Amino acid sequence: MPVLGKTRKDVIREFRTAELLEAARKVFAKRGFHAATVEDIAAAAGVAKGTVYLYYRSKQEVYWAALEHGITELLDEIRATMAADAAPEDKIRAFIAVKIRYFERNRDFFRIYFSEVGSGFKHPVQLPRRFEAMYLQQARLLEATLQQGIRRKQIREVRTDTAALAISDLVRGIIVQRLLGWSKKDVESDISFVFDLVWRGISA
Repeated sequence: MPVLGKTRKDVIREFRTAELLEAARKVFAKRGFHAATVEDIAAAAGVAKGTVYLYYRSKQEVYWAALEHGITELLDEIRATMAADAAPEDKIRAFIAVKIRYFERNRDFFRIYFSEVGSGFKHPVQLPRRFEAMYLQQARLLEATLQQGIRRKQIREVRTDTAALAISDLVRGIIVQRLLGWSKKDVESDISFVFDLVWRGISA
């Protein structure tokens, strides 16, 4: 019987996939990409190894799916934040805070991409194109806020598309520093640093 437009089979598949991806994130975070095996993921999910292969063809495909699942969660958080009825200044700070805090909460998992997977698979050349699209969606949400700020005379005239990508890249740079252990500052200090740097550059 359909549930919210989905069949029972669809619901079961989504539930099983979510279970597998959650187990995969825990295994990758604990063991690292190269040491982790499909058997480890199956054991963590409480299923047979063959069940994993019903959904994914390889360990790398499981990792990309787990990464996409995580980034989708982040994108949903950013959408909710940017949809709030708040001043552009507050939205920009929230954008920065949401991204940095999200990766901080999941740093063991995402660090794999920037270290093991990054060096092992020639990052970012082999990153699936869908991740680029998701990154650009984040930037477009930020661009809309910049345009709102310009209309309200709170942000000076800037190239909003370029500025949004530049801010996104700055935030990503801080995230990488934290994931790799290069930044020794606490989370709130890094959030304030990035926001101050950005706001002083674009505010009217």
